[in-house]
Amino acid sequence: MSPSKRSSSPTSASSSSDGDARDRPLGRSNFVVQWGGASAAAQGFAEVVFPAFAVADDGDGARPVDSPTVGSGTSVASRHLVLRRGATGALDLYGWWDQARRGEAPRRRIVVVKLLAADRSVALTWRFRNARPVSLAYSPLDAMQSGVLMETIEIAFDDVEMS
Repeated sequence: MSPSKRSSSPTSASSSSDGDARDRPLGRSNFVVQWGGASAAAQGFAEVVFPAFAVADDGDGARPVDSPTVGSGTSVASRHLVLRRGATGALDLYGWWDQARRGEAPRRRIVVVKLLAADRSVALTWRFRNARPVSLAYSPLDAMQSGVLMETIEIAFDDVEMS
């Protein structure tokens, strides 16, 4: 191969200190969510909205934004994980949320989001620890529009780890 030509294979790794960094950006449409409810096949999440991962610095050193000592200017919604899926009639998300609504301590879970590469191998993993439901919502019912009824759950968590 001549010096001016490079391999453009999507699976070829770049020489980077980041370990498994790739030459091309990862796609965002091939992922799996595991939240400890129904089987993975039944979960079928169509969208994951990550929280803003930020650090606040008030002069005493950096602290995670979700630290209780951070001022009230931080948006609570930006600190929650949001999962969306087409409603199928399954009541697993509702049951988990309903326990919290009734004041019963719902089982805390580890929610895992795995981004898959083109060859279906796991490219990135996010683990949200001590996850618990905050809100559950459904898209509007509209007789004038066709489409899928979407179920959205917002999840609070204590810690996130990325690998």
